[in-house]
Amino acid sequence: MNQSTSTEAVTDKVLLSGYDLPLYGLANGQLLYIHIPALTCISISFICVVIVLTLSFRRQSCRTFFRWTRSERFIVYLAVCDGGFNVAHFTDHLHIVIVRDHVYPKELCEFYGFNLALFISAQNLMVNVVAINAFVLIYFSKQIPFGKKDYRLLLWTFGAPFLFSAIAGILGQLGPNGSFCYFDGVKGNMANLFFTTVPLVLILVSNTVLYILTWIKIHKETKRLHLGDSSQLLSANFTAARNMSLFVLAFFVQWWAMGMFGVWALVEPDHIPQAVFHLVTTFSNIGGILNLIVYLIIRRRLILRKKTLKKRKKETQGTEMSAIASSNDFSL
Repeated sequence: MNQSTSTEAVTDKVLLSGYDLPLYGLANGQLLYIHIPALTCISISFICVVIVLTLSFRRQSCRTFFRWTRSERFIVYLAVCDGGFNVAHFTDHLHIVIVRDHVYPKELCEFYGFNLALFISAQNLMVNVVAINAFVLIYFSKQIPFGKKDYRLLLWTFGAPFLFSAIAGILGQLGPNGSFCYFDGVKGNMANLFFTTVPLVLILVSNTVLYILTWIKIHKETKRLHLGDSSQLLSANFTAARNMSLFVLAFFVQWWAMGMFGVWALVEPDHIPQAVFHLVTTFSNIGGILNLIVYLIIRRRLILRKKTLKKRKKETQGTEMSAIASSNDFSL
């Protein structure tokens, strides 16, 4: 009885911050099985980020960036989110693998956590805006106004996360969570709940609903286009909404595991299967790869669309020339 009470007292006394938590995977020899796959995924993801940014700005001038299509600008914004996330998370994981301990000094861990909170939240909000914009575009033929040089979009998706991440850091909510630096595993549980888990689950659900509704409408519009009820505006809206829906699908692929982990941690925090950790460290770190896939699909669609329009233009010109020739023959 006394030993149990003493142990509980020591435990209560020790768990003052995330630094008092054991490093996950160290005791059972699973440390490298968690961090090496994460480092591999992050490295490949970052390479994909560089490829996306290089191809985007090689094809078009940065001076005309805000005249690019929204889908093209979204790709760049999300690449920035993935790149920032990759750099911070890679150094975090690498640090842990090298020292076999939590990240020290505390300020460095807080810096990593700040960047993760910033770029994860920015991506969540960005893709949610994309989902809403695609829905509004396909159902109401309108675009959400982002303001001059996208200032409204950028203030919301980057400004708000920066502010709240800074506040979390000032209040001591950032630190090691047992696996990496993010919200402190002891002091930052409530902040993690309301800053990450709840928003991520809500955004995943809302994005999924909007995605399904958008694709139902797109399916109907596809039939109308095939039946010949196609205006240039309708076709353009259809293409834009379909491209934007790709971002929503990619977001779901990247973050479904993190959402499941967050819910599991709320319901049964002491019995999270290790397989769930592996799913989180794999899927949450492939954002750059998914963004590159989206970029390539959109580029392919754009090329095919240009070829189709060019073919239609030639057919129209050929029809007009035939009509003129027939008219001349009739006149003669």
